Amino acid sequence: MNPQNPDLKDSLMHKIVTSRYRFFLAVVLLLLLFVIAEAVSADGKPGLIRTQLMENTVELPSKSVNAKVIRVTFPPAFKTPQHTHEGPGPRYVVKGKLKVTEDGKVNTYSVGEVFWESGKLMAVENVGSETAELIIFELVSNH
Repeated sequence: MNPQNPDLKDSLMHKIVTSRYRFFLAVVLLLLLFVIAEAVSADGKPGLIRTQLMENTVELPSKSVNAKVIRVTFPPAFKTPQHTHEGPGPRYVVKGKLKVTEDGKVNTYSVGEVFWESGKLMAVENVGSETAELIIFELVSNH
């Protein structure tokens, strides 16, 4: 092999591609490396990644509680009137940016953020330029 003019037949790539078995093996190894890299979490340990987003102690109004999970979609610039919900609970912003006014306090939440809604008088406004989505986890007394 001439270093000035490398022969293509002597190159590693040529050897891999010309042998179907070697090529298949190389592809499988690359895919395996990709899968292993994807399975490793931020702390370097493989497996499930679990992140606690919120914790809140709740006094339930009765022993029987109806737990609801509700998805709400807000068009751009949409604002709800002042309202309350049947029960308190965490709220998770799936998409967009929401301004929440509850009990006279104003906060803005974006994708991936969680906030606790107490059940007091509130309003929500989509302050982003795109549709916003919110998941409501609501704890309601089962009458």
